[in-house]
Amino acid sequence: MSGLPELPDTFTTATALARGVHPRVLYALRDSGDVVELSRGVFRRADAQLASAPDLLAVAYRSPVAIVCCRSAAAVHELSDELPPAVQIAVPTGHRPPRIAYPPTEVFRFAANTFEVELSRLEAAPGEWVRIYTPTRTVIDLMRLRHRFGESLALAALQRYLRRRDAAPAQLLRLASMFDVAGPVRRALEVATAE
Repeated sequence: MSGLPELPDTFTTATALARGVHPRVLYALRDSGDVVELSRGVFRRADAQLASAPDLLAVAYRSPVAIVCCRSAAAVHELSDELPPAVQIAVPTGHRPPRIAYPPTEVFRFAANTFEVELSRLEAAPGEWVRIYTPTRTVIDLMRLRHRFGESLALAALQRYLRRRDAAPAQLLRLASMFDVAGPVRRALEVATAE
């Protein structure tokens, strides 16, 4: 079908229109199965290599400023076995949160001055990257939000973090001070290392 060769592996409706693909052609490509709609206005070519994290990829295209956080980041970094019911993302305070019905998405607002602290990237599809917090920042965020997610999730993530080869307890404590959770993190570290 015409229009497909001009499109990248993952693209938005705006990208398709900018490349001269008429909306009627775009939706015919979707209906024929040549492209898959990942989220409203976000498509992926059916002949592209499989995406390892299609939900995260879709959300990243819908909200480029967003960073994968909390439970979603914990699942990616293997700090938790829990599969979150929604993609959890953070946007800076003062930024309008995206409204994404599919995939289910939960948005958190994080302080703008620390928003990109411990920012990393995940290859969600070959050559396509998603912004995600590092394992260290993920543990800190779970500790900060333990009243919301439960202390058991935060402590389990901390214990798994400490078993990683790249664990950096000193960096964890520095970050905990920056985010005002130094006391709880220090106590959790003492308990975890005493076992």
